[in-house]
Amino acid sequence: MQLTVPTALTLMRIALIPVFGLCFLLPPPWTNLLTVAVFALAAITDWLDGYLARRLGQSSDFGAFLDPVADKLMVAVALVALVTVYPHLWMAVPAAVIIGREIAVSALREWMAEIGKRATVAVSQLGKFKTAAQMAAILMLLYREPIGPIPLPEMGMLLLWLAALLTLYSAYVYMRAALRVLDV
Repeated sequence: MQLTVPTALTLMRIALIPVFGLCFLLPPPWTNLLTVAVFALAAITDWLDGYLARRLGQSSDFGAFLDPVADKLMVAVALVALVTVYPHLWMAVPAAVIIGREIAVSALREWMAEIGKRATVAVSQLGKFKTAAQMAAILMLLYREPIGPIPLPEMGMLLLWLAALLTLYSAYVYMRAALRVLDV
């Protein structure tokens, strides 16, 4: 297997996960800015690897497998870390919904691929909007402080709930599509 630029970016995103964890555990004042920077870099590589794979014609089966795994790992680690900063139901519920949905939909996609129906549960525009809301929310919550009059943590929490609601809806859409194909 030849290592392509998009796959290298995805592997870099996976390598950033322990770096993110270490930065998150650093004492203030560096924690906020460093974790935001590492997570932002990971989010940018998420967009960039897909763009480059299409633009350069470097899509691969391995990259298609690895990319969503890298995304889900980074998001899950960030959400679990955020629950330690915001230890209440308002954070735990959307974190659990998002992580649970990612596991369930990944399993559904794998199962549908096994029976040759992977396209039935392909990523939709709704999923991309959900991901954007989720990434923005996580960045705001990681920063942990307002910027001037802008209440970043509160805005992040609202966006995270929006992402969780979109997550539930997209899970419903995927399940409905899969059930239709399976004639259950």
